[in-house]
Amino acid sequence: MTVALLDINDSNLQLWHGDTHLQSPGYALLRGQQYSFGTSARATARLQPRDINTRYWWQLSTETLQPALGPARHTGDLVHAHLQDLHQQAGSPGELLLAVSGSMQRNQLALLLGIMQQCPFDAVGLVNRSVALASLYGGGGRLFHLEVQLHQAVISELEESNGKVELQRTVPLPGCGQLQLQERLVEIIAAAFIRQTRFDPRRKAACEQQLYDTLPDTLRALAQDNEANLEVNGYQARINRNELMSAGQRLSDSAPEAMGMLHPDDRIIADPIAGLIPGLAARLPQMEILQADSIRHTLLRHQEQLVQRGQTLSFVTALPCLEEKIIPRVEGQKEPAAAKAPLNTAAIATPTHLLRDSLAQPLAAIDTGLDGDWQLYQSGEGWQLRGTGPAPRVNDTDYQPGQVLACGDTITTSTGRDALLIEVKH
Repeated sequence: MTVALLDINDSNLQLWHGDTHLQSPGYALLRGQQYSFGTSARATARLQPRDINTRYWWQLSTETLQPALGPARHTGDLVHAHLQDLHQQAGSPGELLLAVSGSMQRNQLALLLGIMQQCPFDAVGLVNRSVALASLYGGGGRLFHLEVQLHQAVISELEESNGKVELQRTVPLPGCGQLQLQERLVEIIAAAFIRQTRFDPRRKAACEQQLYDTLPDTLRALAQDNEANLEVNGYQARINRNELMSAGQRLSDSAPEAMGMLHPDDRIIADPIAGLIPGLAARLPQMEILQADSIRHTLLRHQEQLVQRGQTLSFVTALPCLEEKIIPRVEGQKEPAAAKAPLNTAAIATPTHLLRDSLAQPLAAIDTGLDGDWQLYQSGEGWQLRGTGPAPRVNDTDYQPGQVLACGDTITTSTGRDALLIEVKH
């Protein structure tokens, strides 16, 4: 039996089952006496604000739902209905392996597992999603995971010892969620429309919904260029990247405070949405953006250890590191050919984009996956490669573990596909 994988972050729940991949943000919309969830509910959030609930994962409980939303008695009922909806869309898998945020309290975890006992599938594993993601990263120093949820952001501190990564603490960052960020962005963009066209896109619900819907593409465009054009209801406005910097200011201030003083070998990994938040990468230069399916890869690699059939599930908060370690050279040992000259990182031009198939994609805002299981990631030394299977070639030479990539390097994957690392200056 194939175990389905469910990643629970209410800004974008993800479920993998065989070839099926579902994405479903934590929006519940009441239609008559029935509910719809995910992207279709989100697309109606500004049109029917009284019929939407976005707090049911964050505030999972059995307390009476206030305000009421149809037949649901409490947020637990909405979570149950959302799980049922995902299960049906995924082809009704019999078993689910769950990855949940460390911000979920013990009583909420117990309630979640109780809800799943009333569902037509079995929960066979439960792991802290930050720990699972952190297991992809080896090496010394502290590791922090930045998770952006709908109503808050969360910083998880992890530590590696004896080849295991373990959760140390979880710090919620109130007021730093995706919804708060969207509201600030819309406020700034609407002011630009009024200033440039005298049209206020927030005046009508349909126009406001259209503006919210364009935000992801706008942020992706601004990750590549200083300016972007937006069109709402036939009106156009030009938005400058610098205008949006203040929208993410609260998160940019709160995240460093939660982590404390960072050391040179400390690292920060962040969910993909963080790569689109204006100004955040500049404030957190050590931040590495995860691939959208990083959680899938790590759950598959740990699946045998995580699956706990026929027993009470324990919440896993420590896992072995998956990344292959580079064995330090012993004094007097002959150096490998690729390491003859010391690395002068200051002399390496840091790439900002990956050019492939005639498209330059920003490294900080894309899934940096290459062919197969290989990916680009930003370490403390710079951009490097990691993965399993046949290694890519860099400039027609086999990639060496620990090798730092620079502008002008050509990466050739095992399928023969080329990609060029470049620097785009604004």
